[in-house]
Amino acid sequence: QVQLVESGGGLVQAGNSLRLSCAASGSGVTFSSYAMGWFRQAPGKEREFVAAMSRSGSMASYADSVKGRFTISRDNAKKTVYLQMNSLRPEDTAVYYCAADVRLGGTSRVINSYDHWGQGTQVTVSS
Repeated sequence: QVQLVESGGGLVQAGNSLRLSCAASGSGVTFSSYAMGWFRQAPGKEREFVAAMSRSGSMASYADSVKGRFTISRDNAKKTVYLQMNSLRPEDTAVYYCAADVRLGGTSRVINSYDHWGQGTQVTVSS
């Protein structure tokens, strides 16, 4: 069973950057076996897809709303996935969650594709 812990959230002004990290742990966990995703949930809204990366890191996909501003990456040796967020906007304010699944061969934008979730980290962007 993999455990996921997000970090790096905070309060920033619009136009600035943040980098989120999601560290995986667990007995016998082979991080490179998991496809990873980032999702977010703003107050009063449903959780939505942000970015995803395949097991090896060779494939990545992004929501249209963050394409060109956010970059997902992973370091399988460190068992960590990152989300670099640049040019942040107030509408990016949300709790950001990372997710993992061992079944995915590529990437997925679908919440139900992921079996494992972190607790989330708050990102607040002020105007």
